[in-house]
Amino acid sequence: MRTGLSVRGVRAGYGRDPVLHGIDLDVAPGELVSVLGASGSGKTTLLRVVAGLHRPSAGTVHLDGDDVTAVAPERRRVGLVPQEGALFAHLTVAGNVGFGLRRGPGRRPAAAARGRVAELLALVGLTAEADRLPHALSGGERRRVALARALAPDPRVVLLDEPFSALDAGLREQVRGEVVAALRAADATGVLITHDRREALAVSDRVAVLHDGRLEQTAPPRELYAAPASARVAGFVGDAVLLPARVEAGTVTTALGAAPCRTADVPAAPLVAVLRPEELELGGADGPGAPARVGSVDFVGDAVLVTVLLDGRVPDRGTLLRVRAGTDRVPHPGDRCRVRSRGAVHVVPAVPGPR
Repeated sequence: MRTGLSVRGVRAGYGRDPVLHGIDLDVAPGELVSVLGASGSGKTTLLRVVAGLHRPSAGTVHLDGDDVTAVAPERRRVGLVPQEGALFAHLTVAGNVGFGLRRGPGRRPAAAARGRVAELLALVGLTAEADRLPHALSGGERRRVALARALAPDPRVVLLDEPFSALDAGLREQVRGEVVAALRAADATGVLITHDRREALAVSDRVAVLHDGRLEQTAPPRELYAAPASARVAGFVGDAVLLPARVEAGTVTTALGAAPCRTADVPAAPLVAVLRPEELELGGADGPGAPARVGSVDFVGDAVLVTVLLDGRVPDRGTLLRVRAGTDRVPHPGDRCRVRSRGAVHVVPAVPGPR
C-alpha cells in the first residue's frame, strides 16, 4: 500500500510513564482512518507524535515517504483540527482560513492566497461568512472553518482531534457529515481521533482500535464489527454477547446450541462466541433455542432491546443476553422464551486481547 502516513515502532511517554508501546500504522493517500480508544488509551499522544508536538522515544514517522520524526511541527505540512476549533478570535473567517498561507511551507503570494481561501470557503459552504468573526458563528460553522484552515496549505495529512465531541448529538451528526464530505472532496489524507465507536464506524475507511497504548486491530468498519480480533475489541466497537464456545468440524457449540462457524482461522485456545444483539433471535417458550426468561424491555424506536436471563447449567445461575427484536410482538418482563443465533457465529480467544 502506498502510504501518506507511516508510523513504525513508535514508543512514547511522559517522564518514566510509558504511553505508546510500539505503534505501527499506515494511512494511504486520500484515506480516512479513525484511531478509536477510551480515555487514557494513548490516542492523543499518538496524534501529538504525528504532528511533531511530542518526540517519540523510539520509532519513526514518515509522511509521503519522508522521515519527519525529527522535523519541527511547522515544517511537517500537517493540518490540525483541534477539539474546540481554536480559531483566532480577532481574525475573520477568511483571515483564519488564510493564516497558514502567510508563512512557513504553505506561504503563497497574496493573490494566490486569496484564491485558495475562496476555494476552501466554497468547499465548506461558508463563502457568505467570509467577513464574520468567530464569535458570530455556530459551533458547526467554527468546525468547518477550522477544517478549511487546516486544508489551506495543502497538508500531507489532516489530524482531527475529537472535533465533534463538544457538539449536541443532533448537530454532531450533521457537522460530522459536512466535515467528512469536505475532506473527501479535497482528497485529503486524514486521521480522526475519537472515543465514539459509532462515529468511527460511520465515517472511516478503516478503524484502528487503541487500548492501553497498543493497537489491537486495524480494519475496515464492517470487518471490525463482524470479525473482531479479540473479546476486548468485540465489546469496544459494539454491544456484544460473549458465550463460552467450542469449535469442531466447522460447527460452534454454545449454550444456545450449535451453529456454523464463520471464523476463517480458529485460534487454538479457549474460545468465546461473539454475538451481536441483532444476531440473536427471540422465540416463544415452545420454540427452538435455549430456554430463558425476559428481564427487561427497552423501546429504542424502530426496535426493542430485550434483556433475557439464559437458564444456566448451574442451578440458580444464568447468563444475561441482549437481543434486538422487532416491535410487532413485544415480550414482557418475566415471560418465558427461547433464544438462538440467526446464522453463522464468529469466535475469538476467551482472553480479553493482546498485551
